[in-house]
Amino acid sequence: CSMDSDELRDYEKRLLILARDNKRQSIKVHKQCVESDLITKVKRYNTTISHSKQKQRDNHNNSDLNSAVEKSLALRRNDVNESTSLADAKWISERESRAGNGTQSVVISEAIKHAVQTANRKSKKVHSPWRLYRVISGHAGWVRCVAVDVSNDWFVTGSADRTLKIWDLASGKLRLTLTGHVGVVRAVTLSDKRPYMFSAGDDNQVKCWDLEYNQVVRHYHGHLSGVYAAALHPELDILMTGGRDATIRVWDVRTKAQVMSFAAHRDAVNALITDSNEPQLISASADTTVCLWDLVAGKPRTVLTHHRKGVRALSRHPSLFTFASASADRIRTWNLPEGDFLHSINPSHTIVNCLATNQDGVLIAGDDHGSLGFFDYESATEFHRIQSPVQPGSLESEAAIFAASFDQTGLRLITCEADKSIKMWKPT
Repeated sequence: CSMDSDELRDYEKRLLILARDNKRQSIKVHKQCVESDLITKVKRYNTTISHSKQKQRDNHNNSDLNSAVEKSLALRRNDVNESTSLADAKWISERESRAGNGTQSVVISEAIKHAVQTANRKSKKVHSPWRLYRVISGHAGWVRCVAVDVSNDWFVTGSADRTLKIWDLASGKLRLTLTGHVGVVRAVTLSDKRPYMFSAGDDNQVKCWDLEYNQVVRHYHGHLSGVYAAALHPELDILMTGGRDATIRVWDVRTKAQVMSFAAHRDAVNALITDSNEPQLISASADTTVCLWDLVAGKPRTVLTHHRKGVRALSRHPSLFTFASASADRIRTWNLPEGDFLHSINPSHTIVNCLATNQDGVLIAGDDHGSLGFFDYESATEFHRIQSPVQPGSLESEAAIFAASFDQTGLRLITCEADKSIKMWKPT
């Protein structure tokens, strides 16, 4: 070799550098190949899993479709009972929309339509008609409000004769008469935890009665005009009242202090209902609105404006998380907590003054003509209507029903009327 020692060392260095670069390049290429192979395997695995799941879904849909056909035919033959027919019909409808299998879907569409119609027809509860079984006289003026004690042993009524009367629920006999108001008694509510009764009226007064001593123990001052509604919170020791001054006032029962005052309504507050869950307060007003209140924020969380005339009555369903409201145009039911609209009921174009709902899903509406309408709450259909008889000596115009309440069992209905009587009803 003609190279000297220095050139030879330089040549060896270049060879080493070239070999190291080739090694790095080969490692990089190998790494890329491994990554590419791994990605390919992952994609292949995902594709396999996707195909497997799709196959399972197809098999499941076919199985569901066959079940849907069987259930449709069963519903056609009325082989299912009333409690399962509506659920089956809804299930079939959902599966039909999900299946999307063209020919098979068309084949069973008529069966499904018939099944849904049959289920809807069977889903309406069969309620017995109600009848009048007792008339109680004793007040000297229009009877405006009623409340039933939690013991289901007695009930109390308030009247335009400025008195509160306590009656025995079983016999209808008068137990006690309380005086103290100087105006029409418009609202009365009873405490479930203490022997307290709260009353309010046109004299701007809100009173707390101790029923162990049968006397007033507290007054709540603040309303500037007549008080039309009162409701106790089911868990907290607070009382809500609303009236003609368009305000809702929240009171501490023990200290008599006004805790909060709400002024979102523009007209008289006619009805209040409370609950331990949100919304804890619902109010109805003559300004045509229903407000669902956030007590912590001190403002309405939802304002319902569907009614076109003043809202006069509210009623909570005892078991469902819904409520009903009534005005001169119609009765509407709402879902809670957001106030989603459910149903609209047309009560024969009468002015509804009161609502009440029992555990069996019977919604009653009393109107200005003395007519009681009985409705199935969930289907919003009327199943019975009865005219309340006017008492001898009263005018035909004094047939209005101002207040109504079921007892604790929901099997007896108490109505307060303009002919100065209290009537009790029960199913036949």
